[in-house]
Amino acid sequence: MKVPFNDLKAQYLTIKSEIDAAILSVIERTAFVGGSDITEFESMFGQFCDGAEATGVANGTDGLQLALKALEIGPGDEVITTAHSFVATAEAIFNVGARPVFVDIQRNTCNIDETKIEAAITRRTKAIIPVHLYGQPCNMKKIREIADCYDLWIVEDAAQSQGARYEGVRTGALGDIAAFSLYPGKNLGAYGDAGIVVSRDPDLIRTVRQLSDHGRDRAAKFDHGMIGVNSRLDTMQAAILKAKLPHLDGWNARRRQIAEYFNSRLSNIVETPGALPNVEHVYHIYCIRTADRDTLAAKLKERGVATGMHYPTPMHLHSGVVAKLGNKRGDFPEAERTADTVLSLPIYAEMTDAQVEHVVTSVAACLT
Repeated sequence: MKVPFNDLKAQYLTIKSEIDAAILSVIERTAFVGGSDITEFESMFGQFCDGAEATGVANGTDGLQLALKALEIGPGDEVITTAHSFVATAEAIFNVGARPVFVDIQRNTCNIDETKIEAAITRRTKAIIPVHLYGQPCNMKKIREIADCYDLWIVEDAAQSQGARYEGVRTGALGDIAAFSLYPGKNLGAYGDAGIVVSRDPDLIRTVRQLSDHGRDRAAKFDHGMIGVNSRLDTMQAAILKAKLPHLDGWNARRRQIAEYFNSRLSNIVETPGALPNVEHVYHIYCIRTADRDTLAAKLKERGVATGMHYPTPMHLHSGVVAKLGNKRGDFPEAERTADTVLSLPIYAEMTDAQVEHVVTSVAACLT
């Protein structure tokens, strides 16, 4: 049996008529840039995030960068974030001229260790970027307490957490502003690059929207009041995302069901991911830990089970980051241990029960 790491075609086939109609509608109206598909999706996603405001952008990385710009974070400033994530988090901080300050992670969740944040704060610190890694929200109550105490912004990197909740509140509505990636492989994914920025502060969203459209306000077509960039959400992608959003909670529920089954079958033979009791995890990624990851990945491939690595290089050890900051191995030991041992198993809503069973029996056979 073959179990791909993800199967975007399988998802498409479950909602083919809706997707095809959405795409055809854009083509028939030749509404390729801007228009009602954009504003309707923004409204839908904002409501999905517990009534926040939202504005579409070209991708999640741009979303983070534009959020930082809207907060007027730039040269001379520092932004605290996790040492274990995709490099885009640090990239966005660098690209506004600020300096990322890394903090180690907690072993059980792989999220930023909130108990280490205060020690990283300096007079230059302006914001904290908690990354809701793998689909699990960070401990936002503690992070909010720290941010309020030191008068810091919270910018949620929600790239992997569409639909997740912390104490009943959706990610995107937990900080001051949040950026979501809507890359095709995400729980809510477009058919190309896409992203969206969310905030309960309409002024911040208005600023991001203006920055993302060459500094132009939608109400003033020929006046560019800011120096912005071209980072508009593509209309075709907005139409596709608008069709997919109503299915997201159901897809996430299936992911949780699969993850719970993985835990029940695998936790006695390998280290499985931990989940906080007050969160609703959406399992964008399901990572196990094993000292001999490469061997296990090779054996699973022989059995038809694809795997991934998220992420084998901690953010502080990428060569481009080291060149700017001078980090070295040993600076963030838990992030480094995690990067050396995590292996991602297939998990997506369209996995059949037979595929799920094949994954767990294959892992068990390879490890026992």
